[in-house]
Amino acid sequence: MKLIDAQFFSKLLRKEYDAEGENMRQQFEEELNELHIQFFRMGRAVHEAVQKSVEAFVTHNKQMAQEVIDHDIEINKIEMDLEQKCIELIALQQPVTTDLRKIITVMKATSDLERIGDHAVSISKSTIRVKGNKREYDIEKHLSEMSEKVLYLVRKVMDAYVIFNADEAIRLAEYDQEVDKMGKQIYEESIEFMKSDPEIVLGATDYVRVTTYLERIGDYVTNICEWIVYLDTGKVIELNTHNHLEDI
Repeated sequence: MKLIDAQFFSKLLRKEYDAEGENMRQQFEEELNELHIQFFRMGRAVHEAVQKSVEAFVTHNKQMAQEVIDHDIEINKIEMDLEQKCIELIALQQPVTTDLRKIITVMKATSDLERIGDHAVSISKSTIRVKGNKREYDIEKHLSEMSEKVLYLVRKVMDAYVIFNADEAIRLAEYDQEVDKMGKQIYEESIEFMKSDPEIVLGATDYVRVTTYLERIGDYVTNICEWIVYLDTGKVIELNTHNHLEDI
């Protein structure tokens, strides 16, 4: 009878242990899912910031530019919250393999998203700084076209993240070369305009600055692509090898 009791209690304890493990796993998966959702929300907020910053620049809308600057505080807060949550999950749950890659990817890619938001702020500050400088609308048209390519990258890289698609991430990194080519074209056009018309020097300098910011945004998207490849395959690869513009 005592042997039966011992076996019974052993099974009971094992069931309780298994149930506790299942509950912990379920809680961890819920927290991990919330991490992904919050990261995706940050991506949408950053996409909107870039979109508004370029629109404000080409339409000379200083009010919209200021809105981008003010909203950056919220983006920074999301980044800090995500980073803290990632650290807590690693410390408390001690995840391994795929789960650990998911958390590391969010932590690293969040930093890249935050820097994209910072460049949106820099573009907005260029809009506010302009005070009656002579403008060249052909260049502004090209800037708008370049921004559309950049916005496409930001939008699609978040889609690639959601489905853990390494192939799509690599394709987007290659597409970033189109952004670089357009940036080089705008840079050269701006220099030519400055040579031919001294009155446009200040305005053209801002064109070059904004072009540089857009190119950097593309580079940060490529960084995120690298993390998506790592998330999907476990491999660390270098995709960001093409920079054409000098720091301004």
